[in-house]
Amino acid sequence: MKNNDEHFMSEALKEAVKAFEENEVPIGAVAVYKNQIIGRGHNRTEALKDPTAHAEILAITAAANSLGSWRLKDVIVYTTIEPCIMCAGALVLARVKRIVFGARDEKFGGCGSVFNIVNEKKLNHRIEIIEGVMKNEAVSLMKSFFKCKRDNKKLEK
Repeated sequence: MKNNDEHFMSEALKEAVKAFEENEVPIGAVAVYKNQIIGRGHNRTEALKDPTAHAEILAITAAANSLGSWRLKDVIVYTTIEPCIMCAGALVLARVKRIVFGARDEKFGGCGSVFNIVNEKKLNHRIEIIEGVMKNEAVSLMKSFFKCKRDNKKLEK
């Protein structure tokens, strides 16, 4: 499982790098079904002018299109950063089997850091969580992105 998790997380990290290159917050996600990637996404909120264009949302939309169903009961979603509360809710609604993420999001996390939507007993579906897979790489990418943002603001003044 660990090698598989790292393999698919490296694919999510490739998506995060695309977001970085597009000047988007560098979060990437892949949706996996029967050991095959059936959906990919990276943050596109700025490009699409859409607050819902998060990596996880785009990956699960692609997965649903691939499977021809919104029910993703045997799908595993790999994402570089803990899903936010919106994405966590969407993942519950999609009924994904498992979420594997790199680093926690202490400000918006919906999988245990701030809220635990994916394991809320009042909801009809709960999701297995695995965290910390390739955490250092995910954190490093985020830190680099925000350092670039801060440095550019200093240059503009």
